[in-house]
Amino acid sequence: MPTFSAPDGTRLAYHVSGDGPPLVCLPGGPMQDSLHLGDLGGLTAHRTLIRLDLRGTGGSATPDDPASYRCDRLVDDVEALREERGLDRADLLAHSAGANLAVLYAARHPDRVARLALITPSVYAVGIEITAEDRLSTARLRRDEPWFTPAYTALEAITAGRAGPDDWQAVAPFWFARWDDEAKAVREAEAKQRNDEAAAVYGAAGAFDPAATRAALAGFAAPVLVLAGEVDVAAPARAVAECAGLFPDGELVVQPGAAHFPWLDDAGRFVTAFLEWGQ
Repeated sequence: MPTFSAPDGTRLAYHVSGDGPPLVCLPGGPMQDSLHLGDLGGLTAHRTLIRLDLRGTGGSATPDDPASYRCDRLVDDVEALREERGLDRADLLAHSAGANLAVLYAARHPDRVARLALITPSVYAVGIEITAEDRLSTARLRRDEPWFTPAYTALEAITAGRAGPDDWQAVAPFWFARWDDEAKAVREAEAKQRNDEAAAVYGAAGAFDPAATRAALAGFAAPVLVLAGEVDVAAPARAVAECAGLFPDGELVVQPGAAHFPWLDDAGRFVTAFLEWGQ
């Protein structure tokens, strides 16, 4: 596992796998071990994945200053990785909460991004509101699932701001196209892979300036893929479509039947969507 030094001296780890042109990959969580990205549904057969373990996660060291977990401060770590790999311009992929970091990087270093792929993205950094009805209407697409009623009741409580201690676990089936043993194992692993202290700081006050970021992205010339899952309550397709519209060369793809982890839900569709992007 190769490592390099961040600008503040924190030792960061990354993982290289696959064949083909390099693709820098930022994990979600927030602040989850990049292990959860795996091989992105077999994308390693076409691209060399360079998965960054964000500071305090996976094989990367814990920083001396916990405030450096803040999303905007992590931009320097991504830039240090690009320099470490000797990439003049990087193809960049980010999942979920990692999309906030990716768009901040693109806004600050637009000339260093060749192509950008945002997979079921969080949209806090660009100030897009996701309403309760966005999530609930998406959830209702799954009303025929055997687990639907208790999960939907819990989601109603969460969106109304009255979540109980068990509601977050009760909605877990909505995050996956199939609530099977594989999905349950992924869900269980999340708690072990995520740095909760870092996650609490990631979006702290000052991390995001949506107006400034949107203004910067309005001039971002590189091609951008924004991929939504049709049944994803975490990143509903309406909000993701609005995100795609912020980029001059943004392309929205809605993967049928997919939830928050489209490469797990249908690996073939996911890889095909990525490879066909921009052709």
